[in-house]
Amino acid sequence: MNDRMTYEEARERAAEIKGFYQHFIVYLLVNAFLFVVNMLTSRGSWWFYWPLFGWGIGVAAHGASVFLGGGVWGKSWEERKARELMGGRGREDRPPEP
Repeated sequence: MNDRMTYEEARERAAEIKGFYQHFIVYLLVNAFLFVVNMLTSRGSWWFYWPLFGWGIGVAAHGASVFLGGGVWGKSWEERKARELMGGRGREDRPPEP
């Protein structure tokens, strides 16, 4: 049972990392497209950096949540809160997974 939980946790972690990489690749592609559109339509007025900056904040927050432990409301917070709600009981008291 413990090996199954470990495998499931590893799969969940891999999915989180994959989600971040997908987000980052879409960010790069869309912003490269916006740069090209800006170059072709209005060379004198640069606007492409606004979505680059705004969306970049979101990508940075996503990366921090995946690679730096999720900050305030990450997995460790979820575990602590779940234990608190269960009256202090630990991980061994979780119901079995299907």
